[in-house]
Amino acid sequence: MAAGQHRHHPDSSGHHHGPAPEERGFLPAVAINLGFVLLEAVAGLIAGSVALLADAGHNLSDVLGLLLAWGAARLARRPPSPRRTYGWQRGTILAALANAMLLLVAVGAIGLESIRRLIEPAPIATGWMLWVAAAGVAVNTGTALLFLRGRHADLNRKGAFLHLAADAVVSLGVVLGALLILATGWLWVDPLLGLLIAVVILAGTWGLLRESLALAMDAVPPGTDLEAVRAFLLSLPGVASVHDLHIWPLGTTRTALTAHLVRPGAGPEDGFLAAAAAALRERFGIGHVTLQVEAGDPAHPCPLAPRAEGAACGGQITW
Repeated sequence: MAAGQHRHHPDSSGHHHGPAPEERGFLPAVAINLGFVLLEAVAGLIAGSVALLADAGHNLSDVLGLLLAWGAARLARRPPSPRRTYGWQRGTILAALANAMLLLVAVGAIGLESIRRLIEPAPIATGWMLWVAAAGVAVNTGTALLFLRGRHADLNRKGAFLHLAADAVVSLGVVLGALLILATGWLWVDPLLGLLIAVVILAGTWGLLRESLALAMDAVPPGTDLEAVRAFLLSLPGVASVHDLHIWPLGTTRTALTAHLVRPGAGPEDGFLAAAAAALRERFGIGHVTLQVEAGDPAHPCPLAPRAEGAACGGQITW
C-alpha cells in the first residue's frame, strides 16, 4: 500500500462500526424511580422525615442521571459527520461525569438539611417512614439489577448501577432507623441517618467522579496497560522502535490507539497491519487503531520521534 494512503476498517467496539451501546434498562428504571420519587417526597412531607426527603432527593438526582446516561447512549449511536468525525461517543463520558457532579450537589443539600434537623429535632411519623423506605429497598434493588450486566465494560452503565445500588443501601438504612426510632423515641436518629446517607453517596460517587474525569481528560482507560501495549508493538515482526504512542477513550466502551512504528526496510503491508490491529483488539480491547509505519531514514526524521531515533514519516494506516 502506498505511503500516506488511509484505509478504515470497522471495529467491534460499538458506535457506527459495531453493536450499538446497550440501552436496555433505562426506560423502566426512569419510569419506576420517578414514580417512587413522587411517593417518597409526599411521604417524607407527611411524616416530617428528613431521611425520607433526603432519600427522595437522592433518587431524583438518580432519575436525572439516568436520563443523562440514556441520552448519551442514544447519541453514541449517531454516525460520524464531517464536523464530528468520531461521532458523539464522548457524550457517554460527559454523562458519567455529570452524574457524579449531580450526586455531589445532592450530598451538599442532604448534609445541610440534616445538620439543621439535628439542631432542631422535629416529630416523625415513623410508620410512613418505615413502609416507604422498605418499598425503596425493593424498587432500588430491582432497578439496579437492570444495569448489572455490562457495568464493568461501560462507565455510563456503571454510574447508573452504582447510583441505584447506593439507593437500595440508603433505603435499608432508613428502615433500620425507623425501627430504632419506634423502639427508643430518639428523634435525632432521623437527621443522623441523613448525614450517613450523604457519606454513603459521597463514598460511592468519588470513584465515579475520578474515573469519569480521567476519561474526559483522555487518560489511558482503566485496565489498559500502556507499557504492555508498547511491549507488544515492539514485539511485532520488523519493528525496531515505537514512538508517539497514545491510548485514549472515544467513549465509555470504545478505546482508540495511535502509534508510530519504525520498521527499517519494511513497508506498511496490509497483512502486518491487519494482524496488529486484530491482536490489539483481542488482547487489550482496543478497537480503533491507527498505525504509522516509518522506515527510519535519518535524512527524513519524524518530528514526533525522540531525537535519537528520528524516523521518516509515512505510511499512516487506520484500521
